[in-house]
Amino acid sequence: MDLPVLWFAIVGLFFVGYFVLDGFDFGVGMALPFLGKDDTDRRVMINTIGPVWDLNETWVIVAGACLFAAFPEWYATMFSGFYLALLLILAALILRGVSFEYRHQDKQRSWKRRFDLMIIVGSAVPSFLWGVAFGNVVRGIPMDSGHNYTGTLFDLLNPFALLTGAATLLVFFTHGVVFIALKTEGDIRERAKRLATRAGIVTIVVAAVFLVAMASVRATPASLVCSVVAAVALVLAVLCNAWGREGRAFTLMAVTIAAVVLAMFTAIFPDVMPDSVDPANSLTVTNASSGTYTLTVMSWVALVFVPLVFAYQAWTYWVFRKRVSRAHVTAAAH
Repeated sequence: MDLPVLWFAIVGLFFVGYFVLDGFDFGVGMALPFLGKDDTDRRVMINTIGPVWDLNETWVIVAGACLFAAFPEWYATMFSGFYLALLLILAALILRGVSFEYRHQDKQRSWKRRFDLMIIVGSAVPSFLWGVAFGNVVRGIPMDSGHNYTGTLFDLLNPFALLTGAATLLVFFTHGVVFIALKTEGDIRERAKRLATRAGIVTIVVAAVFLVAMASVRATPASLVCSVVAAVALVLAVLCNAWGREGRAFTLMAVTIAAVVLAMFTAIFPDVMPDSVDPANSLTVTNASSGTYTLTVMSWVALVFVPLVFAYQAWTYWVFRKRVSRAHVTAAAH
């Protein structure tokens, strides 16, 4: 396998990890107003992701670093063309992280409500805007011969990109609610299961429209297979949740997200940033990549550290595998 193709696959792998792992974090945050009847409920929900949310976010940092080092042209075009959207994502992630750490520093209800609102907004905004960004990558953007984005902000807010954003938001929401059902006990678990079923039905409809639209915009045999896998996994996830099989439902939601990301990456390959006007200006895995020496050094580093990342992530989830209940939160408060 050519090194640029290998690193295209590695970048895709890190984005798969990020959207699967931080996706349920976003979903938990967005579910606060729907499942959090009181402060104890909201603390239970936040505690389900408390030990892992910051670890999950490191995946996007690594993905961005790999993108910068392996495909500097792709990085430059994306971060300049999508500057405002990525800035809003960064601001939302900062607000969300601050809220997790500070909401418990004061017992006043108004204090906690403000930080809860920041968690909700800080979860919904990235969920939607990541979809908008990747929708534009799949659709293609107008570029000049120097690979500079020549469109406007409103060009990025096209129907397909907005549909992609709606799909990612709903998928992440359902993913997070299923995770709450998996990680909690008692009444909140039952309410999460019911909400996941209702949200899942809406998600199936929107996701189906998105997958059909993506196939009409850009498709390859591999992307079509991934899209079918995503559709089947999503339907099975909603059914498993309704049957009370939260573990299987969560696994299938992870498969859904992974398959969608892979469908996007395989749909644009061998391009990394298609040009929507003149295909000759498109960025490919070849003209956007770093030199052979850089990619070779990165490959040896990845060979050592990527397995360590997976091992540490698995160990962390094993340590914090137990369910969270209102009794546990109340006992911890005293």
